[in-house]
Amino acid sequence: MAGGAVVTAGSLAAAVDALEARLPGRVERDAASGPLTTYRCGGPLAALVRIESDDDLHELAAVLVSHPAVPVLVVGRGSNLLIADAGFAGVGIWLGGAFERIDVDPARARVEAGSAAALPVLARQAAKAGIGGLEFFVGIPGSVGGALRMNAGGHGAQTRDVIVSARVLDLRAGPVRELTAEELGLGYRSSALGSTDLVVAAVFGGYEDDPAECARRIDEIVRWRREHQPGGQNAGSVFTNPPGDAAGRLIEACGCKGQRVGGVVVSEKHANFFVAEPGARAGDVLALVRLVQARVEAQTGVRLVPELHLVGFSEGKERG
Repeated sequence: MAGGAVVTAGSLAAAVDALEARLPGRVERDAASGPLTTYRCGGPLAALVRIESDDDLHELAAVLVSHPAVPVLVVGRGSNLLIADAGFAGVGIWLGGAFERIDVDPARARVEAGSAAALPVLARQAAKAGIGGLEFFVGIPGSVGGALRMNAGGHGAQTRDVIVSARVLDLRAGPVRELTAEELGLGYRSSALGSTDLVVAAVFGGYEDDPAECARRIDEIVRWRREHQPGGQNAGSVFTNPPGDAAGRLIEACGCKGQRVGGVVVSEKHANFFVAEPGARAGDVLALVRLVQARVEAQTGVRLVPELHLVGFSEGKERG
C-alpha cells in the first residue's frame, strides 16, 4: 500500500524522527527491501517500522495522522510486491508479534487471525482442528492482510468465499472499523480497501469436517503446487487471468517461456511465474513484465494486467 502526495525530504525526516521518538528500537532508516520480498530484490525504504502490538499500532497511526503527506507501504510477506531499485521515499510498515496470531474455534468452524498471519499456517491449523474450506490458503505464500487486499485465491476458491469480517484501520483517519464481507467489496484480485487502510485482523468461516480429510486436501494442494509451479525467488502469478482464458496459457502460446531480461526469466514450468536469480534487479522484473505484456498483446490482442504491486516506479500500481 503506497500513497500520499509528493513528500519533501524535510517532512519525511520529521515523520521518521517522530516515529523513532514514539517507537524506540522499532524504526530502521534506509532499510533494505530485498529481504522483505519474495523476489529478493529492490531498493531501500527510507524507513521501516516494525509493529508488534496494538500499542505500537496506536503510536504509528498517531504519527501518520500528523504527517499526512508521507507515503506509507504495508510490506506484509512481500509476496506480490516489487520495489524499484531506487527505493521507496516513505515509511514501510512490517507487522509481526501479536498480528501473527491465529485463534481457532472448532465449535463454530471459524478462525480469527491477525493481519500478519501466514496463510499456509492458517490453512494447516484450521485443517488440524477439523475446519474445512480453508485448505486452499496453503498454496498462497502471503498474509491475511494481503489476502483481503487482493482477494487471494486458488484451487477453485477465493478469500471472498470464506471471509466473515475484518478489522481495518485507516492510517490517516482514526479508529479501527469492523467491516463485513460485503463492505470489503472483494472482486477478482481486488477489494474496496483504500491505499491507507491497514487490515488488523480477520475472521474466516469454514465448515466442520474430518481432520484427516482436511489433511488429505492440504497434501493434494501441496503436491499439485510442487508439480506445476516453480520454486525459487518469485511472486506467484505475474498477471491476472483475462476473462475466459489463462495468462499462463497465452504467455506460453506466444513463445515466452524461457524469455529472459537480466537476472529474471519466465519459468519453463509455469509461464505466468517469473523467477529472479540471485543478483537480479527490480528493473529486470519490470522490463520482463513489459516485454511479455507487449508480445502477448501484439500476437493475440489481449493486454495482460499485472497483479504485482509496483512501488517507486513512475507507473505506481499499474492495473492495465
